[in-house]
Amino acid sequence: MTAPVVRLIGARGCHLCESAQRTLEEARAEQPFELELVDITGDVELERGYRERIPVVEINGREEFVFFVHPTALRERLARSATLPPRR
Repeated sequence: MTAPVVRLIGARGCHLCESAQRTLEEARAEQPFELELVDITGDVELERGYRERIPVVEINGREEFVFFVHPTALRERLARSATLPPRR
């Protein structure tokens, strides 16, 4: 089984993004996954698509959380991701 890929889309100086990253790191200590950090700062297209919604967390290409990452829901969705094919 391949570890899930989790992408955190956020921006520098965003306290909600920092909180989401801490929650992800805590979960990763228990349940391995690859973590990709995407900083939208200065990227016009990413800013346009995400600025009003950050942080956004995707698991295997599926958007799972916006604004807040609930630790229990994160663990459940990570476990469920093992049974779902990655979204292209």
